[in-house]
Amino acid sequence: QVQLVESGGGLVHTGGSLRLSCAASRSGYSIAVMGWYRQAPGKQRELVATISSDGRTNYADSVSGRFTISRDNAKNTAYLQMNSLKPEDTAVYYCNALSGWGVYWGQGTQVTVSS
Repeated sequence: QVQLVESGGGLVHTGGSLRLSCAASRSGYSIAVMGWYRQAPGKQRELVATISSDGRTNYADSVSGRFTISRDNAKNTAYLQMNSLKPEDTAVYYCNALSGWGVYWGQGTQVTVSS
């Protein structure tokens, strides 16, 4: 099993930045893909970005060019650097891990962008 703990959410003004972190309970080298998803009130959970164990990344069109996903396998941690934040980025952000043991989710961290 893999436990994921997110941190770094908060309240920021439009145009501001935040950095989310996701700490995994197992070695990062054993997790094939780590990702960030988000869910806004009344909406379905959607993909934000993913990163494979070899560093390949994938972004939703809505965040491409503003958000950067990265991971440090030695620290069992994934990051999401969010720049130029917009009110429509307001959501609960969830960390996700795909490993040989299955798919796992963190508890979520709230990101609120005020206009």
